[in-house]
Amino acid sequence: MNDCLFFGQNKFPSLIKNEPDKITNPIKFEFENENENENKNEKQIKQISTVTVGSQNEAILTKEGNVFAKGKDINPNNPNEFINISSLIEDTNDRIIQDIVSGMYSIYLLTSNQNVYGIGSNKYGQLGLDSYTLYKPEKPILIMKNFSKIFSGNSSLHFFLLNSNQELFGCGDNDYGQLGLGESRRETRIYKLTKIQNIPKGKIIDIQCGSTHSVMLIQNQNKNKKRKLYSCGFYSTNGFWKDEYTYEFTEIKSSLFENDDNILEISVGHFHTLILTSNSKLIGFGSNHFGELGTGDKKREQIPIQIELPKLRFNEDISNYHISCGYNKSFLYYSLSFSNLEEDLIKLFKRKEFCDISFKTKNGEIIEAHKLILKYRLNQNENQNQIEKLQEIISKKSIKESNQIFEMIYSNRIINPKLYSEIKEIINSNEKIEETMKRIYLNENENENEKDFIIERKEKQYKFPKLILIMRSELYRGMFLSVTNDTSNKVKDYSELSNESFQIFEYWIYSNQIKNGIQITQEIIDELETGIDYFQLNQTNPNLFDLLINKFKIKLKLKTKSKLKSKIKKIKIKIKIKIKIKIKIKIKIKINKKIIQNQN
Repeated sequence: MNDCLFFGQNKFPSLIKNEPDKITNPIKFEFENENENENKNEKQIKQISTVTVGSQNEAILTKEGNVFAKGKDINPNNPNEFINISSLIEDTNDRIIQDIVSGMYSIYLLTSNQNVYGIGSNKYGQLGLDSYTLYKPEKPILIMKNFSKIFSGNSSLHFFLLNSNQELFGCGDNDYGQLGLGESRRETRIYKLTKIQNIPKGKIIDIQCGSTHSVMLIQNQNKNKKRKLYSCGFYSTNGFWKDEYTYEFTEIKSSLFENDDNILEISVGHFHTLILTSNSKLIGFGSNHFGELGTGDKKREQIPIQIELPKLRFNEDISNYHISCGYNKSFLYYSLSFSNLEEDLIKLFKRKEFCDISFKTKNGEIIEAHKLILKYRLNQNENQNQIEKLQEIISKKSIKESNQIFEMIYSNRIINPKLYSEIKEIINSNEKIEETMKRIYLNENENENEKDFIIERKEKQYKFPKLILIMRSELYRGMFLSVTNDTSNKVKDYSELSNESFQIFEYWIYSNQIKNGIQITQEIIDELETGIDYFQLNQTNPNLFDLLINKFKIKLKLKTKSKLKSKIKKIKIKIKIKIKIKIKIKIKIKINKKIIQNQN
């Protein structure tokens, strides 16, 4: 379980049991899986890419580009069942979906061809269908072509579209000026997509929509890339201390994020807004009736205010946190995104719980590191201790320069050329991290002391460093970085993998490569396909299964075989059912004959 804080309306059925219906201080939240009876569509949702939740709907985008959704306005006949709405798009070339966003009663789809579709209610014009009728399409309908981003909100009755030229269009509910169309456009509902004029200068990073206001995040195009916040709409929720509507996007100024901070992320709920800054601040404004601002009371905040948080396990790296505002609730959750090993190392090098070596800067500050990762990245020079050499360099640097040096060591990127020239002689500058890891792995005894986790299978033990497992597997990442602080260093019995499959898994963990010398069979492929699912290795790049397929050129055969297997299985089941029915009929006939004989 990842770190997740919750505050706000604890609606029935309770999100968090044994807690009041209004939680004003952030508390730890754990998800519970109460639905074990998946419907046939839910079983197809294997690799989730994006989840979006509106007040009246839910939608899931899979990595294959399919969208499964449910809700009263999406599937009126069975609102609690997920249906594949992307398969209902008439143009088959538009059925691969790139992004999804929910409004209160509608869902918006952005296709891989940069076309925007909508499904749900158009009562407030939130589908941009240029119609005053209460039109509810039963399948996604094309709204507009050639757009790159969609913006809306879970309690919003309006939405925005952005094209590649940074031109912004919007439509839907405008009762409070939340479309930012200006003083001259005060229509309560805008049914046709309309261009938004007087947009602030800079690149639009994000727009979040509430019920009565919208918040825009703009990044300056100058050197410092400073981000600024703008909003429009209802006075008590738009972040300005004045009793009037704001009909255009107007800058919100606050000392909380104007100095050295930069805004990382924004999220907007029904009547409230949260802001996450680079200096680990959580800031909010707007309605607080249900405690959704997490300030410890229910006082409405009309200007941005900092929210005090309990100490988080990873609060030294706030960039790994995300915020999400619900209807009258809020979440702050930890999510470590993994794309490649070097980026993973950058994310991990501040993880204090795995640090086991300290360095002192010129001002006496202490900076901590992971000895194992340094060992992977520094030259293995027998004549001189490279860690001592690194300490000598760090002792002459500031804390900022020291951090840059460690970032260069962990990432193998030249972040600061001047500093790099000083340390390049102690770094394996021409060797990829995976190659270093593989070299250490092949020398079995070299890193024995750093192997702090044991996998037991078939009475044999395999040792791994926890850090390496975290980099490669979602399963172990969740286990080692959970809020439960499980101190166990063993997992027993992975007997479902053969020795050959486990050797492939072990070698790949270190090297991101397929081990040579093992004869790949269909059984091994099947085992590893299951193992990849179990170990949750699908987020890694390249994926272990993809490597196997690419190397042994069996992708098409696998598909054919799996289809044949499933067909054969279905045929066998049908045959068994028919045989059972025939046997039952024969038994009934015999019984009836005996009854007739006895009667005679």
